[in-house]
Amino acid sequence: MIYVVIGFLWLSICLYVILGGADFGAGIVELVTRKKNRPKTQVIMYESIAPVWEANHMWLIIAIVILFVGFPKVYTTLSTYLHIPLVLMLVGIIARGTSFTFRHYDAVKDEWQKVYTQIFYFSSLLTPFFLGLIAAATISRSIQPEADNFLDLYIFSWLSWFGVAVGLFTVSICAYLASIFALRETCDRMELKLMIKKSKQTMVFVVISGILVFVTAYISGIPLVIWVFSKPLGVMATTFATICLFLILRAMHTGKLLSVRALAGFQVIMILVAATYQHNPNIILFGNGQHLSLLEHVAAPKTINALAWALMLGSVFILPFLFYLMLSFSKQRRKLKETAKPETPIKP
Repeated sequence: MIYVVIGFLWLSICLYVILGGADFGAGIVELVTRKKNRPKTQVIMYESIAPVWEANHMWLIIAIVILFVGFPKVYTTLSTYLHIPLVLMLVGIIARGTSFTFRHYDAVKDEWQKVYTQIFYFSSLLTPFFLGLIAAATISRSIQPEADNFLDLYIFSWLSWFGVAVGLFTVSICAYLASIFALRETCDRMELKLMIKKSKQTMVFVVISGILVFVTAYISGIPLVIWVFSKPLGVMATTFATICLFLILRAMHTGKLLSVRALAGFQVIMILVAATYQHNPNIILFGNGQHLSLLEHVAAPKTINALAWALMLGSVFILPFLFYLMLSFSKQRRKLKETAKPETPIKP
C-alpha cells in the first residue's frame, strides 16, 4: 500500500505542476505582454484557465494531506525549516485567487480593477518562484538541522543561488504551459499568431533558465549533472523532453493544437522524472549527509493502508467529475466560437 500512496503523491505533484503551472503562467504571460496586446491576451488566458483555476489547488491539498498523514516527519521538517517560503507561497495563492475573482466578477468597475490586476500579475509570478525555492531546498542539502542560529536554520535553508535558479525555471515552465494551453482558445489567425509567438518566447526562457540551474548547481557543488545523466532513465527522460520540444513546434505550425497540450504535459513530467529519479525515494537531503525517505520515514502500517484506500476510493469520484468539468467547459467554448463570427479563419 505504501507504493499506492507514493504513486498518488507523485500524481498529485505532477498534476499540480501542469494544471497549476498553466494557471499561474496565465498571469505571467499577461505581465510580460505589451500593453497594446494585453486586453486580447487577458481574454485568451481567461478562456484557457477557466476550467481549472478553481479546481487545480485540489492537487496541492491532496499532496499536503498525503504528507501530513502518511509521512508526518517529512511534513514536519518541511513546515519547520521552510516555513517562510511556504507561507509566502500560500499568501501568493490566496492573493492570486481573490484578485482574479474581483478582477472578473466585481460588480463595480472602477480604479480598483487596476489594483486587482497588479496583484494578480505579481502573485502569479512570485508563487511559482517560491515553489521552486522549496523544491530546490529539498535536494540541495541546504537544510542544516544542527545549525544554531536563525539565518542558517530558516533563511539559508532555502535561499541560495541554486534555489533562485530553480525558482526562475519554475516561473518559466509556468509561462510556457500557459502559452501552450492557450493556443486552442484563440478565435482567429491573429490571436493564434500572437500565442505561438508567446509560446516560442517562453520556450527560450525555459531553455535559458534550465541552463542556469545546471550552472548554479555546479557552482554550489550539487551533482545535478550526475543525477540527471548518470543512468539510462535520466538520459531517456531528458531525450524525450527535448524531442517533445521539436514535436511541439511542428504541431503548432500544422494546427494540431490538442496534441500540443499533451506533448507539453508529457514534457514537464519527463523533466520532473529526470530531476528526481536519482535520489528517489529520498525526498529531503540534509546538509549533514542524512535524509528523509518515503519508504523509511512513514506512518504506521494501518495509517498507510487507510490512506491508500481513501485515495483510491476518492479518485473514483474525483477524477471522472474533473474530466467532466473540463469537457463541459470545452463544449461551452466550442458553441460560443461557432456562434461567433471570426474576422478571419484559423489557419496553421
